[in-house]
Amino acid sequence: MTVISQLAQYGLFDSRVPRYTSYPTAPHFSDAVDGSIFKGFLNEIANETDVSLYVHVPFCRRLCWFCACRTQGTQTDSPVRAYLDVLKQELAILKAELPDNLHLSRLHWGGGTPTLLAPDMMTELAEAIFDVIPMGNDAEFSVEIDPNEIDAPRLEALAAAGMNRASIGVQDFDAEIQQVIGREQSYEITRDAIEAIRGHGVKSLNADILYGLPHQTNRRIADSVQKLLSLSPDRVSLYGYAHVPWMAKRQQMIPSDALPTPEERLALFETARHLFLWDDYREIGIDHFARPDDGLAVAQTEGRLKRNFQGYTDDRADVLIGVGASSISRFPQGYAQNAPATSAHTKAIREGQFSTVRGHVFSADDRLRSRLIEALMCDFHIDTAEILENFDITPKQLNTLFNAAAADFDDMVRVSSSGFTISETARPLTRMIARAFDAYELSKAGHSSAV
Repeated sequence: MTVISQLAQYGLFDSRVPRYTSYPTAPHFSDAVDGSIFKGFLNEIANETDVSLYVHVPFCRRLCWFCACRTQGTQTDSPVRAYLDVLKQELAILKAELPDNLHLSRLHWGGGTPTLLAPDMMTELAEAIFDVIPMGNDAEFSVEIDPNEIDAPRLEALAAAGMNRASIGVQDFDAEIQQVIGREQSYEITRDAIEAIRGHGVKSLNADILYGLPHQTNRRIADSVQKLLSLSPDRVSLYGYAHVPWMAKRQQMIPSDALPTPEERLALFETARHLFLWDDYREIGIDHFARPDDGLAVAQTEGRLKRNFQGYTDDRADVLIGVGASSISRFPQGYAQNAPATSAHTKAIREGQFSTVRGHVFSADDRLRSRLIEALMCDFHIDTAEILENFDITPKQLNTLFNAAAADFDDMVRVSSSGFTISETARPLTRMIARAFDAYELSKAGHSSAV
């Protein structure tokens, strides 16, 4: 039996499962978590600790059809400036609830398109953030940069504010594919943006590229990956395009009959994967690649790789605070999400309240299963000794969980005295295997393809 037929036998090409950037996943959040719960989470942060901060800027000059993020288009700066005022007010409310002497471990501006902020707005936002929580030692400040929406003054403002990692969305360099997904961005524009970023002293660069796009072939994705490799990013996210037009209406612009089959998606992934490995990138989890000296590769080697809403991370902080509409915060106690709609978020903040509308408070079982799933997603292995040391579970109970998960995957996984391990051949099944440790029903909203 071939590897492909083995994977097919386990349902890889027919299944839709969560990406497990959180556990439980966002569809299982409820309105039981509100602003008062969120405030309580903030008040319980210990003094003099490191936390991380995510800032969501939900505006774009153009709306890419493939994107399923919470964004809105604008051709003027007026709604962006109004939103900046709301962010500054939200940060002021946040400051009043936080303990003393916190420092930022990670700061990330995402969107949307954060780089549509004018230089003075970037400076204002950074100053407002650092007034609440200053950057800590060895902290990382990353910004998602649209090569079509960046120039020297904005790069100067970001560099002056302390940006030391940039993230570039590539998706695909093929002109036909770009036109079909509504994201026209030439190799030359991308190259020039990256050269300008590095010219402003920003050493670390992330890049995103997609597989599973309409009209994508092995030859085309190989060409795009080779062009990306010529730009020498420090780390790459190789994400599978999630076609969910019932959730993201703009994706209805994309012809579904031009999408690759699940079997073709796997071939596209493997083509890109082999090129990254050939160029001496380390494979990180299920869909990231990094240079050997990049923080992700180091964290993987040291066994401290984590997974969060941005994918894989080497962040050591236990608290991630989300600022802006739709942002999600993670605390040791649970998740809290701001109002997704900009209008609802703005209304709450202007009334002097947090806009938290949903979330989840962890149970002991949630914490256990979250760690089991994260370990699989990061290391393809669950270490028995670690779990027994950190969670209230007996060896017999843990072994029962392992055996129940292994029952559906035969020789694709191995249960031993040291733990639960996914074989290298079975790594494309990782999200499905992780699902075996998930105590919640699959969301009716649906999930992306397992491959």
